[in-house]
Amino acid sequence: MHYEIHGADNRPTVLLSSGLGGAAQYWIPNLPTLAARFRVITYDQSGTGRSPAELPDGYAMADMAADVASLLDNLGIERCHFVGHALGGLIGLQLAVMRPTLLDRMVLVNAWAKTHPHTLRCFAARKNLLLNSGTTAYVAAQPLFLYPPDWMASRTAWLAEQDAAGVTHFPGAESVLRRIGAIEAFDLSDQVGQIPHPTCVIAARDDMLVPSGCSVALAEALPNGELVLFERGGHACNVTDADGFDAALLAFLGR
Repeated sequence: MHYEIHGADNRPTVLLSSGLGGAAQYWIPNLPTLAARFRVITYDQSGTGRSPAELPDGYAMADMAADVASLLDNLGIERCHFVGHALGGLIGLQLAVMRPTLLDRMVLVNAWAKTHPHTLRCFAARKNLLLNSGTTAYVAAQPLFLYPPDWMASRTAWLAEQDAAGVTHFPGAESVLRRIGAIEAFDLSDQVGQIPHPTCVIAARDDMLVPSGCSVALAEALPNGELVLFERGGHACNVTDADGFDAALLAFLGR
């Protein structure tokens, strides 16, 4: 997998894991603040961005977690903080079950223990767009699930650039569908109560893809979980409110 390292080597390590898009560039708004205090690893997940791969039938969250474990092993990193957004947060939960000693603290952004029926409905609609209307329609719909309406309305030029890049670098329908399938099948609700890592669950009340109640329930189920709930910010609250997100992240990781 393609990966990048930001910040000084003598600092504690933080690994950032993106959502369905899977690309390291998702974390660009947060990198300057984080890299000033930590050694930060970002990566393109298998089958996305600069990590092209043919994903197998039955591709699952365990496969994505195994990729992260292999990356950390290859880099000689025995323990790190983990920050994951949505699907990336699910990877963190799965890794905490599979290789608990690799993780110190976790920050899970708009994540969940079991995929909610509303989220399943949203992904069903996205799959229908991809299969029946094509890549351009699928990419154009993505911001509707990520950002608040007023935030998008003031950034039409930026969104147009993002749409164009999304079409140009689209990883292929098969890869996207198998990654969505892993999300749909995810259910660690009977195991999160056994995950001991200090975990900050960050969510936004106006997330239209994942109901904020999923994060509330996750924080309550984790033995050492705590909740930070933003009133606004949408599914990609680390992008739409980067300053607020960074402050919450640093307060938790800096303890």
